[in-house]
Amino acid sequence: MNVLINVLCCSGSRAARRTFEFGRTHVVRPKGKHQATIVWLHGLGDNGSSWSQLLESLPLPNIKWICPTAPTRPVAILGGFPCTAWFDVGELSDDGPEDWEGLDASAAHIANLLSTEPADVKVGIGGFSMGAAVALYSATCCALGRYGNGIPYYVNLRAVVGLSGWLPGSRNLRNKIEGSHEAARRAASLPILLTHGLCDDVVPYKYGEKSANCLSISGFRHLTFKSFEGLGHYTVPKEMDEVCNWLTARLGLEGSRA
Repeated sequence: MNVLINVLCCSGSRAARRTFEFGRTHVVRPKGKHQATIVWLHGLGDNGSSWSQLLESLPLPNIKWICPTAPTRPVAILGGFPCTAWFDVGELSDDGPEDWEGLDASAAHIANLLSTEPADVKVGIGGFSMGAAVALYSATCCALGRYGNGIPYYVNLRAVVGLSGWLPGSRNLRNKIEGSHEAARRAASLPILLTHGLCDDVVPYKYGEKSANCLSISGFRHLTFKSFEGLGHYTVPKEMDEVCNWLTARLGLEGSRA
């Protein structure tokens, strides 16, 4: 089932509305007691199906995984070639423009997916590469209590995981969070796990390291950053073991190691 998300944006003195059509969502049901739900986001050009198969194989029977598929759109870094992407992106740089509309639309889609989960179930977001970027952007929205467009963000995230990714909108994050006691409190209580391969030639390791440093100085105190020797832009069992152990500890999961 495809989902349409409308985002209101301002262009000069007039308001414009962009519509994003998200692809199919794949769900992996928990094999044991349902204690947590995590939306997991794929990378550029991928889809929710491929990650759902990997996540189903993990020894985490108490987690429900929701794996959506990003909209198909032209992507600047690919010369305008259309593919599945959570937002538009050009060259990775510290001062490049951000696609705030695309980021907000994807963050809102994820929040909608989590909004119907039972009240006693802990919710989180994870992702790989561009998916990790949206997961981290969602973490900042959670801390600030609003999306980039100012609309309130209501989801109470309990864990965020980013593999081989980067943090969009890092330049002003510290000032925004330090300017609000509530934002600082929420940032300090949100656990985040970041992992990155030292040999990543797609999203270089320095971007993962910079993202971790930015989050840390912005007040995200429960931040774990793990580097992996010899790892490129992909995942390996050792890295996923780290994710499993971290989620089990942070979410207080029962019986995750059979």
